[in-house]
Amino acid sequence: MPPERVGGDNRLQADQASTMMNLNNHKLLGEILVAEGLLEPDDLDEAIAEHHRTGERLGEVLVKLGRVEEEELKRALSRQLNIPFESLVGVKISREVLGLMPARMVSHYQAAPLRLEGERLYVALSDPLDVRTLDELRLHLGRDVEPVIATDKDIHEAIKRFYGIGADTMEGMMAERDADVVELKVSQVDDLQDMAQDASIVRFVNQIILEAITDRATDIHVEPLEDALRIRYRIDGLLYEAAVPPAIRNFQSAIISRIKIMADMNIAERRLPQDGKIVIRKGEDDFDLRVSTIPTPYGENIVLRILSRTSEFVSLEKTGFEGHHLKVLRRMIARPHGIIWVTGPTGSGKSTTLYAALNEINTLDKKIITIEDPIEYRIAGVTQIQVYPAIGLTFAHSLRTILRHDPDVIMVGETRDTETAQITIRTALTGHLVFSTLHTNDACSAVTRLLDMGIEPFLVSSSVEGLLAQRLVRVLCRECKQAYRPDPRLLQRVNVTGEETEGLKIFRPRGCEKCRYTGYRGRTAVYELAQITEPFRRLVVERAPANVLKRQAVADGMRPLRHDGWEKIKAGKTTIDEVLRVTLEDEIMIEGEEEAPPPPDRSDHPQPTLTIGGQPGTEPDALKIAR
Repeated sequence: MPPERVGGDNRLQADQASTMMNLNNHKLLGEILVAEGLLEPDDLDEAIAEHHRTGERLGEVLVKLGRVEEEELKRALSRQLNIPFESLVGVKISREVLGLMPARMVSHYQAAPLRLEGERLYVALSDPLDVRTLDELRLHLGRDVEPVIATDKDIHEAIKRFYGIGADTMEGMMAERDADVVELKVSQVDDLQDMAQDASIVRFVNQIILEAITDRATDIHVEPLEDALRIRYRIDGLLYEAAVPPAIRNFQSAIISRIKIMADMNIAERRLPQDGKIVIRKGEDDFDLRVSTIPTPYGENIVLRILSRTSEFVSLEKTGFEGHHLKVLRRMIARPHGIIWVTGPTGSGKSTTLYAALNEINTLDKKIITIEDPIEYRIAGVTQIQVYPAIGLTFAHSLRTILRHDPDVIMVGETRDTETAQITIRTALTGHLVFSTLHTNDACSAVTRLLDMGIEPFLVSSSVEGLLAQRLVRVLCRECKQAYRPDPRLLQRVNVTGEETEGLKIFRPRGCEKCRYTGYRGRTAVYELAQITEPFRRLVVERAPANVLKRQAVADGMRPLRHDGWEKIKAGKTTIDEVLRVTLEDEIMIEGEEEAPPPPDRSDHPQPTLTIGGQPGTEPDALKIAR
């Protein structure tokens, strides 16, 4: 049984007396930081003045002003009070210990139970001077509680890891409702809508979205499984499972309905895919969330794409372009007409590159119009159109219309069909600079794809000015990357030029607090940029296959994807594993190989025949019509 309140008050007074004794027998916190060289005397004086002005604790003021790191402050506080400091990174906490403190108590006090020694429970606190919190924990738990100093961030991460995001909210809902009753009501729209508007459900969904934005996620995946509801975040291109309490499965329908209500979707329709949009604000930043649902056997699967309205445009340099190829790309985007195709799979950074290019040429003397689905970022001074196929506003229809608005530069978000491709090419031939994207494996396969769409070779040859393919690789964390000697077989696979590697520094990820122990932070592009020369145009007219076009592009100065990846490995920006993960083996003919056969004579225009796979470098396992 918990002790009586009188006993708690006695313990509170004893703690206060003990704390004052410790403070009287030790140096002041500021003196310790100055003596250890962690703080300049002038900075201490400034912090003391701010402390007197605001009433905040000196340590909080020092961290807020950026004069010391939180961990340095906590370690100094540990030495001052003779209370142990512990880093909670990688700490393991038993189920028995976690069961002593429910999620709501942990979240309320921001305290994490660590271990049990006899009847004494050690609890991580960021403020060991908060004796009232210690007294209340002892009162509620009915046992002796000893403080351990830890940083706020470590405590928050430990609570999230061991209890799950929104565990306190979920625990409260489980206490108020019977889980089986909740699941029985999913077919009743009115009850489902009421549940989705419940304050606890609203709070939980908000916590999931907030955590994703804080973790720099680009997507949130809500995935019903047979016996669980899984939530994953895509961070730097890879999916990571979010720590959520197991009880979330009991509120699956309410959570999914809440998201659909926020996105203005029909919550009664669970058989058909739906799309919607959510606009939210976090602090001073605004975000658009694109929401898409698809039906599955265990419920609706939802993906939320997170787009920031206030993020700054990255420059072409920051996207990964450098040196000679940066100059070539800038020369291409400064031309008065022609098409520049950017190719790559979904999520390869095509849109970011296009926005960076448009932002660079966005001047008062140019009229720029974009056609997008969706509009991912707003560009000041640029006319942007969101396609809406449901009412007939397609890429092709928009293209026909905007030509009457006297544009200089046009961006077509994606060339999805033959009609759009034909209009795009004819637009370029009439004196406009056009940017667009295609889904192909490499730069030169864009030509093959256009020919397969039925575009005449002479039109492709006349209109295209540049072909750019790219992939995104994760960037090594600057704080923790470490040099090592890689496996020679891996090195041979990625060192496509056969360059001497003796004395070359190759790095690998290690993991630290700055990168959330992934070893990576951020992404950059590896790319190949093909200039369209006269020999290349002749090959296009002759319908040369993609591998022949690629060989010519390399002869004209193109650096293939894996070559560019090798350059970024040597520069210490990324790893061998990352480059191998996103690139295919190069299929360029090396010296000693037999010459490729000449392209077939197509002057007689034989009947189309069905082929599988296509030429090397094109999309694998796809059905093609060879014309």
